[in-house]
Amino acid sequence: MPGAAASARVPRSAPIFSIGQVLAQLTPEFPDLTPSKLRFLEEQGLITPARTSAGYRKFCADDVDRIQRVLAMQRDHYLPLKVIRGYFEQIDAGHVPTLPGAAPTGPSMLSTARRFEKDELLRESGASAAILAEAVSAALITPADYYGEESVAVLRALVELRRAGIEARHLRGFRAVAERDVALVETALAPVAHRRDASSRAELGERALELASHLEALHASLLRSSIARLTSS
Repeated sequence: MPGAAASARVPRSAPIFSIGQVLAQLTPEFPDLTPSKLRFLEEQGLITPARTSAGYRKFCADDVDRIQRVLAMQRDHYLPLKVIRGYFEQIDAGHVPTLPGAAPTGPSMLSTARRFEKDELLRESGASAAILAEAVSAALITPADYYGEESVAVLRALVELRRAGIEARHLRGFRAVAERDVALVETALAPVAHRRDASSRAELGERALELASHLEALHASLLRSSIARLTSS
């Protein structure tokens, strides 16, 4: 794939890590990472580990760093792998792209996505503990020890909406809409979900993210169309 070819031209550190060692490094942050997921990332052209004479994969520090960033982009920004691959192809070609889907002044994925403890989350978002509690109560945020950038974005939005008199309790229906979308994705991917092999499980996660991005685009379009009618009436 183009991404793999481009990566081969970038100087790389020595391949020293086995699959097991990579998993040991990354599973504390990404518990769902499996050997099949690593192989799937290779099949998709995101990483190009070296091979020993016996055919075993060996990963260098650059590979581990890229895997970490790919997984963070999936987790924190819900981007499909084909979008992430295009982003890294630009990096491999010597460009400095912005985060896909973000404004030019948005966060850069040249560094690993941040994780926030509760106090850090509140400082970063400008939200109060009460707003966070309301977001949790309305099922807009899931309580956790550490929060991702998506939670920061949700709280920032809630702060701005609150200024207009829209509170988290008014948005409880958003979770129901999301659950209906998940049901649609689950039905669409039922043929893949029924397969039990590891490769299919990795494919299931990737296809689910891709469908979710299309549903998100549809929701945004419908909302903009409705707002346009409101402002033109």
